[in-house]
Amino acid sequence: MILKYVRDLRFYNGVDTDDERVRQKIERFLIEEKGYSKEDVKVGRELEIVIDGKINRSKIDLVLNIEGKKFMVINCARGSLASWQREVLSCARILDTYQIPFAVITNGEDAEVLDTISGEVVGNGLGAIPSKSHALETLGKIEFRRLPEQRIEREKRIYLAFQTIKSECD
Repeated sequence: MILKYVRDLRFYNGVDTDDERVRQKIERFLIEEKGYSKEDVKVGRELEIVIDGKINRSKIDLVLNIEGKKFMVINCARGSLASWQREVLSCARILDTYQIPFAVITNGEDAEVLDTISGEVVGNGLGAIPSKSHALETLGKIEFRRLPEQRIEREKRIYLAFQTIKSECD
């Protein structure tokens, strides 16, 4: 019973769509295969961006929190993963007061893991998504850096441009 399982996993979009099924699959994968708990995985985290006095809101598919720190942002997208890399990077760079270390784009079958600071792809495939044990090992070695002020506005605009593209596609 997929829908019962989905309700148990707290998905924010109660409508059964292809995108929702991808989110369900990835959340289940994170919990069952990668060792995260339901409490580690935040679903539908809202991001509010103010540009030129206008408030823009969007929801991030999945945010993984480890020991009180946001460790990874995961966005689900259809089509070419490479075309959505920039969106997930900008999201990971502006979601908090520090740059979230890892950003992942996935279509449910494949994934690209990106280092948020460098913007480089550091892993390909669902298996490359860091497990909770890897996240715990890595946590102490990571410097949680703030994005330079001059880049924050630019990253916000990049993120909003992708949100506009997504809404037009829907």
